[in-house]
Amino acid sequence: MKKIGMIICGHSPGHRVKIAFSTSGETLDSPLDARFGRAPKFLVYDLNRETFEVIDNQQNLNATQGAGIQSAETVVRLGAKSLVTGHCGPKAFRVLLAAGVKVYSTDAPTVAAALELYRSGKLTEATVADVDGHWL
Repeated sequence: MKKIGMIICGHSPGHRVKIAFSTSGETLDSPLDARFGRAPKFLVYDLNRETFEVIDNQQNLNATQGAGIQSAETVVRLGAKSLVTGHCGPKAFRVLLAAGVKVYSTDAPTVAAALELYRSGKLTEATVADVDGHWL
């Protein structure tokens, strides 16, 4: 058996593993937002590089309808392979599932706490949406 390259988190070298977190802030110490579709921002953490970027979600925060779907499309476009949030509605969940994005729900108080739970394998992947549509 020949070993080829190094495996990081089950992915080949150079493959960036990104996780999106719903938040209202700009840092890892910011609160994790319980609402996915109407979260003010997404913090997208790159596990390989241990860096992150913050993406504004104001256009979806104020949308009269379709906030969850549009937010899900944003997360997919950003290349995230996982989403960690408080709650995710059915329409957004279907978009994420179809794109191969794993969804994890948690009541962690901050993005950093949620990231630690993710890294330690203490989060369970959601198999269904955990709130009804238009949940506030």
